[in-house]
Amino acid sequence: MTAAMDLRRKLEILADAAKYDASCASSGTDKRDSQQGGIGSTEGMGICHAYAPDGRCISLLKVLLTNACIYDCAYCINRATSNVPRARFTVRELVDLTLDFYRRNYIEGLFLSSGIIRSPDYTMERLVEVARLLREEHGFRGYIHLKTIPDAAPELLAEAGRHADRLSINVELPQEDSLRALAPEKDLSEIRRSMARMRLRMEEAKEARQTARRAAPPRFAPAGQSTQMIIGADASDDRAVLGTTANLYGSYGLKRVYFSAYSPIPDASRLLPPEAPPLVREHRLYQADWLLRFYGFSLEEIMAGGEGGMLDLGIDPKLAWALRHRGDFPVDVNRAPRERLLRVPGLGAKTVDRLLAARRHRAIRSEDLARLRLPLSKLLPFLVTADHRPRVTDRLDLRALVAPRTGFARPVQMSLL
Repeated sequence: MTAAMDLRRKLEILADAAKYDASCASSGTDKRDSQQGGIGSTEGMGICHAYAPDGRCISLLKVLLTNACIYDCAYCINRATSNVPRARFTVRELVDLTLDFYRRNYIEGLFLSSGIIRSPDYTMERLVEVARLLREEHGFRGYIHLKTIPDAAPELLAEAGRHADRLSINVELPQEDSLRALAPEKDLSEIRRSMARMRLRMEEAKEARQTARRAAPPRFAPAGQSTQMIIGADASDDRAVLGTTANLYGSYGLKRVYFSAYSPIPDASRLLPPEAPPLVREHRLYQADWLLRFYGFSLEEIMAGGEGGMLDLGIDPKLAWALRHRGDFPVDVNRAPRERLLRVPGLGAKTVDRLLAARRHRAIRSEDLARLRLPLSKLLPFLVTADHRPRVTDRLDLRALVAPRTGFARPVQMSLL
């Protein structure tokens, strides 16, 4: 086998192994380009691998340094006792691959994670070295997201933040008891301590940028930190998942909490469920997460739309809440404050802001909503416009009138080969 074929096979294995990590969105960092030197950019378009919250399509080389691992987490396809093909990049191979894919306009950045080899420090050193060489030796100014290892030395995590745009540490599971049972080598307390240290460094860097006068302030992960939870590998209900999510946002200032539906793996532990959870559950959790972060909903309000600690899989959580609180509707689009409009099913935050701006000049009518391509069948039963006043909020069949009739498909990582 030739060296080139060797590298291709590594990429096949390690790009495929990286697909289980969902936390690769690439928004929120500094705007940089290479017009004055260097290579790469944090902006632009290419082959799509992730979407930023503002709608930009971001292409990332999403790959592992290695899928070999000394840990034996029961839910992980790359666990130490798993019988899967193993591969490992050298630092130089990963640097060259990233630059080569960028020059071909395949990618705009790098998402790099790894199994644990030898020790957390040894692995973290190599992840950091990839980022350092890209930045310092090649002047790469594109996006870099590093998945960090909580057990690694704090100085290694600090160096990672100097080179990466975003850092992330996976909490893995919603509850500490589950992590202890399924991943005994991992320590939730250490994970949270590492998150706290990263938050402190990010706040220090932000304060330095605000007070700096001449010298450039130190840089530390300007796009923040994120994490991921596996859903359905343990008995945690949606209330537990979202409760942990809300706590992580409040305690560590995370940019995102990502959810990944558990996928059954070969030779799985008896502690794991034999079947995957419905993928729509992952989708509903993302919708609930959005309500927590941007729509002013509390955990209790979100969970009020479901039963038994679980979200309603048939409809989105905002609609589920609205159907349980019909007395709060209809809402007048021309008079209601922003916080009330955000609670109307079918209205997103950006749309609400556009409507607030438009109504300063003239009354909003149903045809204006149609021009915005809003879901009128879902929206109008809950909204008063200048030419429409609904009288259906007390109908017993209201759910049937407004519930969607489409299915869900899980997005997949595109192949780079």
